[in-house]
Amino acid sequence: MKSLLGWIIRVTEFMAALLMAAMFATFILQITLRYSARTPWIADTFAWLDPSRYGWTLEFCLALWVWIIFFGNAFIVRRQDHVQFDVVYRWVSPTLRRAFLITTGALICGGLLISLEPTWAKFFVLRLKKTATLSGLLGDWVRMRDIYAIYIGFLIVAGLRFGWIAIDAWRYGAPEDRVGFDNEPTLR
Repeated sequence: MKSLLGWIIRVTEFMAALLMAAMFATFILQITLRYSARTPWIADTFAWLDPSRYGWTLEFCLALWVWIIFFGNAFIVRRQDHVQFDVVYRWVSPTLRRAFLITTGALICGGLLISLEPTWAKFFVLRLKKTATLSGLLGDWVRMRDIYAIYIGFLIVAGLRFGWIAIDAWRYGAPEDRVGFDNEPTLR
């Protein structure tokens, strides 16, 4: 199980790195085009460098940014990587720490999973809306629903992760209070 989990973690990190690389390459393309358009001989010599053909780069960077944020938070960011106000959490007894984890894990899990239905209803409308400029790059089939689809995945995966935190705390207590705790999570 640990090797499967390690493999899944490596695959998701690789996918996030690919998204970052695509966004960086698109950003470099934007900069190159912005400054080459100011030089008349470059624009005249290389017609394919006409900036009006690259309006899609801004929307593509924004779509990649949405995917990086929600994909990364769903699959890569660990519990201990989040900003935590744990002054009280670390000060209280192990029993109360356990109760904190169970309560917050269950509430966040419930909130994320309950928001699935209204989010899906909004996605029903987004299936009709086209992107402003990505049609020129990816074709006419790309809809706003496709760009924001990762949010549905985020709601499901993050909800399940927080549910797992609550179940794990219910069964074994807070990770910090376990014998042999080495700050290495079993599930990100």
